[in-house]
Amino acid sequence: MKICIVSDSHDRSDPLVEAIAEAQAAGAQAVIHCGDLIGVNTLRASLKLGIPIHAVHGNNIGDVAALYRMMAKSNGLFTYYGQEVALELGGRKIFVTHMPHHGQAFACTGDYDLVCHGHSHTAHVGKQSNITGGHSWLVNPGSVAGIDAPGVVAVPTWILGDLEHMCFEIRTLQHSAWEA
Repeated sequence: MKICIVSDSHDRSDPLVEAIAEAQAAGAQAVIHCGDLIGVNTLRASLKLGIPIHAVHGNNIGDVAALYRMMAKSNGLFTYYGQEVALELGGRKIFVTHMPHHGQAFACTGDYDLVCHGHSHTAHVGKQSNITGGHSWLVNPGSVAGIDAPGVVAVPTWILGDLEHMCFEIRTLQHSAWEA
């Protein structure tokens, strides 16, 4: 199973839609949003793509009540979990949070195959040693909106994940019509 991992969209709908559409074209069957989604308007166009979106909030929470109302009306396409969530997708145990230190701590437990987090706006894919003597994947998709991304020119990033092979590729968006 392939998944789209995004974070830190900060109320920017267009790059979120673009990342999800690219992931869907590459075979993604679900989206994980690692927080700082902000508001429901950010999701309206993405939900029209028909791919399930699993989201947690971040430190920029936005209108939580509206997000829960949207979830109730989404016919299962959007699930909003609050602070963090443990999921099972594609036979893999996944933990999703916004904060990097929470992500690293949960990756260290050995309870999860994959831990996803956001917040830093810096994309990263790596393995975290855990207490079982093995490792868990720890990924941060950066900012799908490209806000405060590192580099001379901020580039929106997201991750295409393959849960069967446990491969994670940082992808970039190049569209200029929605640049911050």
